[in-house]
Formats: sequence, structure tokens, C-alpha cells
Amino acid sequence: MGFMAGKKALIVGVASDRSIATGIAEAFAREGAEIAFTYQTDKLRGRVEKLSDRLGQNTDLLFQCDVTSDEEIDAVFAELGKHWDGLDVLVHSVGFAPRDQLAGGFTESITREGYAISHDISAYSLAALAKSAQPMMTGRDAAILALTYDAAVKVVPNYNVMGLAKASLEACVRFLAADLGPEGIRVNAISAGAVKTLAAAGIGGFRKMQNYAVKAAPLRRTVTIEEIGNTAAFLCSDLASGITGETTFVDAGVNIMGMVFDEDD
Repeated sequence: MGFMAGKKALIVGVASDRSIATGIAEAFAREGAEIAFTYQTDKLRGRVEKLSDRLGQNTDLLFQCDVTSDEEIDAVFAELGKHWDGLDVLVHSVGFAPRDQLAGGFTESITREGYAISHDISAYSLAALAKSAQPMMTGRDAAILALTYDAAVKVVPNYNVMGLAKASLEACVRFLAADLGPEGIRVNAISAGAVKTLAAAGIGGFRKMQNYAVKAAPLRRTVTIEEIGNTAAFLCSDLASGITGETTFVDAGVNIMGMVFDEDD
């Protein structure tokens, strides 16, 4: 029996077989959790359905959800409530900025519209989902988990407005942790390393980010979605019952390095 046996989890943000959310789902399933999923569009439903089936989950627990719509978010929990009497885990693996915001200089690329879109989808959606999930999670020793990146606190070329959105997301984690803690709900984030996912493909110079991570990381490599998933399972389980409001790095140690020299420097 796994250490998440008996836990009911909703994962928001599966986009492909190589998405971080997929790695989290695999770890949850391995540890005995029951999982429901959302999908953004009908085009993505088939991918999520295949994942749910592969992991031995109930494929009836798939719900369409565009996180820019409060009505769709509320509808997810209304429908989920017909199947489950409560919710133990909510995973927010959602991030987006228009492609033109993720290349070139920050000042050159940023627009009012791009700023608003990236913050709405990447940061506000966590608060919106937590607000709707709260009635199902209260009093259950529940956990909410978000996915962030080190560009929330450091400048990363081409990441641009998404760095600001991730900073907002991390602040949201802390405020939610403080607000929901008295109800037994923990809220944490994982700051993942440069993992090649569908979302990462839209960031200009992403391969350079990965190459730098390999050079800078104490472990001299990037991380996998499986490693991120394992950490997520721990943070969302009772094993992490004393942890809330924290951002945990899963990046092979890149974040601790202030400077990296080439060997011949």
C-alpha cells in the first residue's frame, strides 16, 4: 500500500505525456491515490483520457476546465462533488504567456495584454481553483501544490513576463497557506528545473537554459518529471504534514549556485 492510499487528488494541467503534471500523476497513482483530471479543450481530452486509463483511474473523472473562466472552474467542483465527498489534493500545473512575450528583451517584448494574460492564467488561476476547492478540502488534512520556476526570483533571459507571473504565483502560495492553514489545508510549490516539456518549447533559447543547468548544477544534469513527481507525492501526502507555504527546489541544485566558471577560466 502506497503512502497516498485513500487520497483523492485533482490534477489540473496535463498537456502531454512529458508534462510535469504527468510525472506527478504517475507518482500519485503508484502511491495509491485516486485521481481526477481536468483538460482545457476537446483536443486535449484524448491525451488525458489515455493517461487516466493507463494509470488505472476512473476515466469518468475528467472535466473540461479553462482556468480563465470562473464558471468552468466552479462547474468542475460541482461535478466532482457528485463522485467524491471531499478532496485531499489539488495540483495546479498551469502556466501560459503569449509566445511573443517569451523571446527577446523584457522591455522590448512586454505588453499590457501579455502581462494580464500571463498573470491571469499562471497565477490568479491558483487562487481561483483554491477558492472553489475549499469547501471540498476543509478539515481533511488536505494539500494544494503549484509549479513554479527560479525565474520568480532571478532574471532568466527570454523568460520575461513569466518570471513576474511566477513571482506572483509564489506569493499566492504563501497567502493561501496562511489563510487556509486553520482549515487544515497546506499549500506549497515546487520550483522545477529546466525540464523539456510542451510548455517549455515556447520559451526562446530553452536549449541554452538546459545546457546552462547541466553546467551549473552540482549534480551536473537536469531533472526528470519522475523526480518532480516523487517530490510532489511527498509534499501532498501526510508525510509532509508539517510543511506549508514553502517552495521546494527540484533542480539538481542549480538554484544554490551564484556563479559558474568554465573549467579553463
